[in-house]
Amino acid sequence: MLSLLKRLLGLGPKIDFQQLLANGAVVVDVRTPEEYRSGHIKGAINIPLERLPGQLAALRQKSAPIIAVCRSGARSQAAVEILRKNGIEAYNGGSWTSLRAQVA
Repeated sequence: MLSLLKRLLGLGPKIDFQQLLANGAVVVDVRTPEEYRSGHIKGAINIPLERLPGQLAALRQKSAPIIAVCRSGARSQAAVEILRKNGIEAYNGGSWTSLRAQVA
């Protein structure tokens, strides 16, 4: 439980998202299409969390790490757990606005 709280609050190891993106990482926004349309990171792919399991093969074909984002970081953490459980390198980018500010 403590490790989950640390991850959600960004207290875990620091990840260089700019470097991941420079090396070809893909941003996957796991919010609803409506949320995505209200604003998103340029180039991000919108795959709502509930549809993620059906998109694993397509994401695996990208052969790149995935940076998952959402509104607060909770859904993106759930997405990371699904992706990692299925052998896909994934990182929780937290809220899309925070990641956008970090990599802009």
